[in-house]
Amino acid sequence: MESRNSAVLRTAEVARRTGYSVQQLRNLERDGALPAAPRTRAGYRTYGETHVWSARAYRGLAAGADPAAAKTILRAAHSRELGRVYALLDTAHAGLDRERRDLDTARAAARAIADEPLGDLRPADAMSISELSRALGVRPSTLRYWDSAGLVVPHRSTGRETRRYAPADVRAARLVHQLRLAGYGIEPLRQLVPQLRGWRGWDDLAAALTARAIRIDTRSGALLQGAAALNTLLGLYEDRSAPLRPHVPACSDASDPPGPGPETQASKNSAGSRVFSGTQRGTSVGTAESSGPGSWP
Repeated sequence: MESRNSAVLRTAEVARRTGYSVQQLRNLERDGALPAAPRTRAGYRTYGETHVWSARAYRGLAAGADPAAAKTILRAAHSRELGRVYALLDTAHAGLDRERRDLDTARAAARAIADEPLGDLRPADAMSISELSRALGVRPSTLRYWDSAGLVVPHRSTGRETRRYAPADVRAARLVHQLRLAGYGIEPLRQLVPQLRGWRGWDDLAAALTARAIRIDTRSGALLQGAAALNTLLGLYEDRSAPLRPHVPACSDASDPPGPGPETQASKNSAGSRVFSGTQRGTSVGTAESSGPGSWP
C-alpha cells in the first residue's frame, strides 16, 4: 500500500505549498529543519510530504518560540526522539506562560505606580543614581543606559554634575523597570515613555500592555499551529514504519534501564482516528490536505 509520503515533489511545488522561497527551503534543509532531500542521478533534489510538513511546522514553531528552538525541535523529530520533542515543546509553552505572568505582574505594578499622587512630594525626595539603583534592584549602569536612550533622563545642570532623580523621574524609572520585566524593548519604550508624562499616561500605558498581550496570544496560536503540523509530520514517519526512539536524559545513570521500546501498535477508534498509548503521540490532528479556517493550504 502506498504511503502518504511516497509522492515525489519538485522544489517549486514545496515552495508553493509552504510559502517559502526555493532558497529558503534549501537553507532550512541545510540547518536540519527539513530532512535531507534525496537527489536524482542528475543531482536534483526530490521532496516529499515530510518536507512540506517540516516547513509548515517550522513556520509555526519559529513564530511561537524562536527560529533556533524550532530547528532544534525539528532535528529531534527527524531523529525520531519523541521524548526530546515533547520536552522542547514543553519548554516553549512554559516560556510563553512565563511571559504572560510577567505581563500580569507588570500591569498590576504599573497601574499602582501610575495612580500614585506626586503633589505631596518635595524636591528633597530626589534620589541619587546609587539610591535609585538599589531601590529598583538594577545596576547603576542600567540607569545610565536608560538616560542615554532617553527613557529616564534625570536633571543635571552641567554634563559632569551628579544625576539627581526627581520624584517624577523616579516614577518614570519604576514604570520603565516594570515594562522591561514584561519584555518591552528599548525602542518601543522610547516612543511610549514621553506619553506617560501627560494626563493620558495610564491610558497609553494600558494600551501598550494590551498590545503586548495580543502579541503573546499570536505567538501562542502560532506555536499551536506549528505543533499540529509537527504532529502530522510524526504521523508520516510512522507510515514509513520507522522506529521512534525514546528520549533518555543525559543526566540519567548509565545503569538505568533504557526507556520504552518501539512505539505501540496504533489502534483504531470508532471514528477511524489514531489513538496512541504509552509515550507515543497524541491524537493525530487533521490530514495532510485538510481545509477550512485556520488550516494549512
